[in-house]
Amino acid sequence: MLRRRLSSLFRRANVAFFSQSSPGSGSLDVAENLNSRIVIPNKQRKRVKPGVISRELALPKNTKRPMYARETVRGTPEQPLEPQVHDEHDRKSMRTSCRLAAQVLEYAGTLVKPGVTTDYIDRQAHKLIMNSGAYPSPLRYARFPKSICTSVNDVICHGIPDSRPLEDGDIINIDVTVYRSGFHGDTSKTFLCGNVDDELKQLVDVTRECLTMAISICGPGVDYRLIGETINEIADRYNYGIVRDFLGHGIGRYFHSAPAIIPYRNRIPGKMQVGETFTIEPILTTGGTEYQIWNDGWTAVTKDGSYAAQFEHTVLILETGVEILTLPL
Repeated sequence: MLRRRLSSLFRRANVAFFSQSSPGSGSLDVAENLNSRIVIPNKQRKRVKPGVISRELALPKNTKRPMYARETVRGTPEQPLEPQVHDEHDRKSMRTSCRLAAQVLEYAGTLVKPGVTTDYIDRQAHKLIMNSGAYPSPLRYARFPKSICTSVNDVICHGIPDSRPLEDGDIINIDVTVYRSGFHGDTSKTFLCGNVDDELKQLVDVTRECLTMAISICGPGVDYRLIGETINEIADRYNYGIVRDFLGHGIGRYFHSAPAIIPYRNRIPGKMQVGETFTIEPILTTGGTEYQIWNDGWTAVTKDGSYAAQFEHTVLILETGVEILTLPL
């Protein structure tokens, strides 16, 4: 994932169809205002506090990097306003980068245990990516300081790995993107740490179901908006909030591009086309969806302390349907 709230790409591409709300409101002017939903109060839960962020990890000098991560480049990474559509050669390259992202994510998940810091998980993921001849896409993306995102409990997304040890009962989303052979592969998953209570297990299970069912409706000529419709229908059954300011996106040679993959009901036009790749990445919460950003400029946390879960895959639209590129082997 790793992108600013309603990035400039999506504001420019869809300016006629939705408008940004007040900072941290987590809402857009769309077909229906989901902030009107009744929120069931959460049990009192401990909120995550910032830890110490360690120094940026070293990179071999010969590491092939995306343009935004090169020493001479400064400013906002380029975000094309058109979908990224690939020929057969480029699809093979996408499969390679996405398979590695899935491998790194599964490995990182094995490290999730009480007492382990998210900084340690980041260092181990970084090492695996480096040893695989790839580059960790988040590192230096708009000055993001780490190689993966780790979002614990009430952190919605973009959590920066730090010195906080995981605790028994935590949930943690690990978001991995790698750059290999000139293409990015992006995936994330929410893991359980130790003994997690049934309420949070259900949140994680339902979020995973939202992603699975949203992918199942994809194919050539399908409206993008049906992804949001599918996710919204499932979330409504459990009265979960859907975070709306962090969206799926096109991906390929560029980390982010059009289309904006919106995870809730909307009327924004656009149809899937053969050969394009994009991410689907719903984030659900146990309560409200309003959030605030920590002073690090990245970490988004729920205002009411609700816990959040997220799952993400990169998909490829085929002539016959859809291929999930980031499934673990």
